[in-house]
Amino acid sequence: MGTITHPPTLRQPDEGEAIAVVGDVYRFLATGDDTDGRYAMWEACVPPGGGPPLHIHSREEEAFFILEGEITFQVGDERIVAKSGTFANMPVGSLHRFRNDTDKPVRMIISVAPAGLEKMFMEVGQPVKLGAQAPPPSKAEIDRLLAVAPSYGIEIRLPQH
Repeated sequence: MGTITHPPTLRQPDEGEAIAVVGDVYRFLATGDDTDGRYAMWEACVPPGGGPPLHIHSREEEAFFILEGEITFQVGDERIVAKSGTFANMPVGSLHRFRNDTDKPVRMIISVAPAGLEKMFMEVGQPVKLGAQAPPPSKAEIDRLLAVAPSYGIEIRLPQH
């Protein structure tokens, strides 16, 4: 039998740190501190129009499971509409984004392996109460994300104007 290196983690529906990040709210279910860095997982609440710009992860796989609503993934030049019950995995190095193109909020589970990316959200975002909506993203918050992302191995591709 293997050696347990960290205690089990259990988060009830009303537990977990919630962080508003550039318009979305993430409730952390497991962080690298909980998993010895193996993975991190959070619930994402993405309002209509929400979601990050195109980006590339150089360190982690990123997986999504849609709980409620419909999210549009862009992988390279391809757009894929994912409805409730859909799973998607973005390999390290894939150019991707997700966006809520509907008029209803989306709830999904996002996990990354290995952990570490959650620290970027905690550094850039602001704590909110569970169930709260994120304030609209400010220019200062977007600028902070753009400045911090490279130190977490994230390349953000902003649309050309």
